[in-house]
Amino acid sequence: MADSSLLDSLNPAQRAAAEHLHGPALVVAGAGAGKTSTVVRRIAHLMETHGVYPNEILAVTFTNKAAGELKERVNHLIGKHAEQIWVTTFHSAGVRILRAYGEFVGLKTGFVIYDDGDQMDILKTILEGISGAGDYHPRYLRGIIDRAKSNLWTPQDLASQGEEYMSGMPKDVAVEGYRRYESAMRRNNAIDFGDLLVLTVKLFHENPDVLEKIQNRAVFAHVDEYQDTNKVQYEMTRLISEKYRNLIVIGDPDQSIYKFRGADIQNILDFQHDYPDAAIYRLEANYRSNARVLEIANALIAHNSERLEKNLVAVKPAGDAVRFYRAPDHRAEAEFVATRIEALRGSGVMYNKMAILYRTNSQSRVLEERFLRAGIPSKIVGGMSFYDRQEIKDLLAYARVAVNTLDDLALKRALKRPRRGVGDTSLEKLESYASIAGTSLLSAFLKADEILERGGSKAEEFAKLILEVAEYASEHSAEEFFRLLIDVTGYKTMLEAELKTNKFETEARLENINELVNAATEWDAENHGTILEFLDDSALLSSVDDMRTKRDNKTTPEDAVTMMTMHNAKGLEFENVFVVGLEDGLLPHRTSITEAGGVEEERRLLYVAITRAMERLWITMAESRQVFGKTSPSEDSRFIKDIPADLMVQVNLFNEPYGSRIDPQRTPPALQAKLEAAGGAVLVLKGGEKVKHPKFGSGKVLAVTGAGDRLEAMIQFGEGMKKLLVKYANLLLE
Repeated sequence: MADSSLLDSLNPAQRAAAEHLHGPALVVAGAGAGKTSTVVRRIAHLMETHGVYPNEILAVTFTNKAAGELKERVNHLIGKHAEQIWVTTFHSAGVRILRAYGEFVGLKTGFVIYDDGDQMDILKTILEGISGAGDYHPRYLRGIIDRAKSNLWTPQDLASQGEEYMSGMPKDVAVEGYRRYESAMRRNNAIDFGDLLVLTVKLFHENPDVLEKIQNRAVFAHVDEYQDTNKVQYEMTRLISEKYRNLIVIGDPDQSIYKFRGADIQNILDFQHDYPDAAIYRLEANYRSNARVLEIANALIAHNSERLEKNLVAVKPAGDAVRFYRAPDHRAEAEFVATRIEALRGSGVMYNKMAILYRTNSQSRVLEERFLRAGIPSKIVGGMSFYDRQEIKDLLAYARVAVNTLDDLALKRALKRPRRGVGDTSLEKLESYASIAGTSLLSAFLKADEILERGGSKAEEFAKLILEVAEYASEHSAEEFFRLLIDVTGYKTMLEAELKTNKFETEARLENINELVNAATEWDAENHGTILEFLDDSALLSSVDDMRTKRDNKTTPEDAVTMMTMHNAKGLEFENVFVVGLEDGLLPHRTSITEAGGVEEERRLLYVAITRAMERLWITMAESRQVFGKTSPSEDSRFIKDIPADLMVQVNLFNEPYGSRIDPQRTPPALQAKLEAAGGAVLVLKGGEKVKHPKFGSGKVLAVTGAGDRLEAMIQFGEGMKKLLVKYANLLLE
């Protein structure tokens, strides 16, 4: 194949990067700028034009899927010998290297790689063997060890440097636990995923001959998503490329959003410092988004200081204006999204061309429930439906056994989190007693002092806690019950203790339990029922398969609206994107506002979300949102103020513009709160009122539009949502 046919499809910036031959280079590749095409054609160019052997080429990506796609595209382009190119992830490279040379770092042939479950089992045993550490959850220690390994810390290093990662666990326990864990892993001839990189780096440092063999297999090295590398990945890259220095790293500091996983943005920002002779290539032509979307993205990210100069330029024409909707509350926000989705589907757009991006998983609940009522199929990517999440199922287990003390399965789940000091052996004895006596497991727990030789008091304490919770279930509303439940069980306290060891995941769990209280509050307002009835409704809501796969028997499982966090959206693209929840405290997230560099990373996260949109983009916020069951006013995200006012069109519930621009300097009252004066029989509504209709019964006003004789209201009744002209609807305020 002639070289011209390889590179002719590239734009000038891509071609310059693909033609780079010797020495280090940094490719600053903006979102949608065709970086994969550039890398693929650079590899082909090396082989076809410069005679580089395929077994001298290394390409490192971050996921197995990305590695597979890159390998497939190279194979399609050049065919012959493409299978000899080393396309891999960091961890897969570690496996390959350690399988060949692991003996040099103490590994025996046939070593095994422990997964999360294996790790938790071994850590549980270790903690039980350390005096005073038996009540600590293995997850604490695993988080500390994982972070230590990403920093190349030994147990000794952890003792001297790791103070900030040990909240919730004494330093001596963490260090001793790490030491015993490493000893146990070596005894078992086992390693974990962190070891795949740590031991590879150790191997390279201690065995220069082995390192040289690997370097000869990576004469021309490529590392994608370089902004997401951590310390151990940085060191592994440095060592492999040290001999020949033909290293190309590809990335975009504006898309560095994984600090919580240990990613260090300084790796890419300091590349020119590490390699003063590095060539710099900027891929700024964006093939994904329309020009209006990119105008907003560029304006937003320009407010960050930790970045490399880059300005995305759209290849596509201007396209649709970006629309901004300021909802009265979080439920009206969900209503707006659902209304737009139904309108898009009605115009022939498939559901799988639409995506909703949010900052936290807890935001999905209101959207899920609204879609369920409307019959809109959806799928949650990188997560699960609200009522299927671990912490929600844990708390619902307490609720289930509270209303049905014969539910042994719920009792056993509740026993596990927080841990109650009742081990597996004791539980087996209590289960055996209950089975023989023909009684409930709870009854056996209440007699634990008689049944067990030791440890009975812990079991009895737990049983009494369950009885206390059962009293709450019979005496309180759903909201009050879950508030008390979260408090008296110690569930929230347990999660708060885990914050420093697994910050990102634990924050999400805390937000989810707060959202459970919000769900109970809303349920109380609509139902005034018992806890058992709440559990019935939540069980129905958790069965979302029908909602995701059917609508009038026309929708296939693949045709569903995609819902995901902004972090999970990285690398994806959709024709129609809704970015929801642009409020201070949500985005930027409240836990990031006080952290060094936190606001800038949150701004990068929004930048990533915006640049997922190909054709149409909606941005929404709610003027009020429930927090732990209480409705609180919200403030516009400070990022809205970063976007020039004339780049977004503010719209109402029906996507109709208020005008040509929004005013980000003020937060107006609820939607259409200041209506024109209306006389006669016209009822003046603001949104949020409870009303009664002679035919449809009681309902809640979700949003209003228009004024005077043309005042229209979107109202949620028991049988569904209705859009009514208020003048002729004969509504009464309740």
